[in-house]
Amino acid sequence: MVSSEQRRRQLAREKFERQEKRRAEAAAARKRRNTIMGTSLAVVVLAGGGTLFATGAFDSGKATSAASSPQAAPTQAAPTQPAAPTRKPVDGCSAPAPGAPNGKQFKTEPAMTIDPSGSYTMALDTNCGKVTVALDAAKAPHTVNSFAFLAGEQFFDHTKCHRLTTDGIFVLQCGDPTASATVPGGMGGPGYKFKDENLTGAAYPAGTVAMANSGPDTNGSQFFLVYKDTQLPPNYIPFGKITGGLDVVQKIAAAGTLEGSSDGHPMADVTFNSVTVSKG
Repeated sequence: MVSSEQRRRQLAREKFERQEKRRAEAAAARKRRNTIMGTSLAVVVLAGGGTLFATGAFDSGKATSAASSPQAAPTQAAPTQPAAPTRKPVDGCSAPAPGAPNGKQFKTEPAMTIDPSGSYTMALDTNCGKVTVALDAAKAPHTVNSFAFLAGEQFFDHTKCHRLTTDGIFVLQCGDPTASATVPGGMGGPGYKFKDENLTGAAYPAGTVAMANSGPDTNGSQFFLVYKDTQLPPNYIPFGKITGGLDVVQKIAAAGTLEGSSDGHPMADVTFNSVTVSKG
């Protein structure tokens, strides 16, 4: 017999999935509109003899950023931008280090340079504290290799964690270089996508670090940190386990969202001062 708590969690998951589907559809519609507008502007200006570089919507390596959109909470689709966000101080969080994401983009997945039999550690140095992650190179070699490459390129430095969910699904989502303290994450990524791996029997207990995506084989740079046991379909590559600083993520989650909802921007302006991956 299904308990009331199990039913509540099931309904929460179904609600998230419906929200993510709508967000993904809206993001795709915006992309089409922006692309059409960019093309039209270019034609008009060129007809007049001028020059214009029109830019359409950013197509990420993937969220579900968003993050935009995996099938559940951790998709690359972002929460709705608040009309007038009011950020409050969060204990333990300081001002981020000065700087901005370098915005580097890469055409293809990097060549394999890690040793799948080796041990690797990822250090997330945030303005709210340090989080260390033991990476699983044996089960997720392409994912770990991608993170080692991007960290070496300082791709994640000064990027924001743009999404927090606090009901039914308990994750902090990060890794979109286009997200800011006031602009939600979207389809931002490294410019390439790589295939799924390590999904057989995938589970998401507290401390899991996994990829966000917008469907099969659409992994890029967006990922999520699970701060409380979460039930999700095995669609998101688990590639690491938090070995230090889970309390940092839980503190960020306890502060809630900027919007006051169960799915939005973290109240804490969580920023990676630096992200490094080291062997051993």
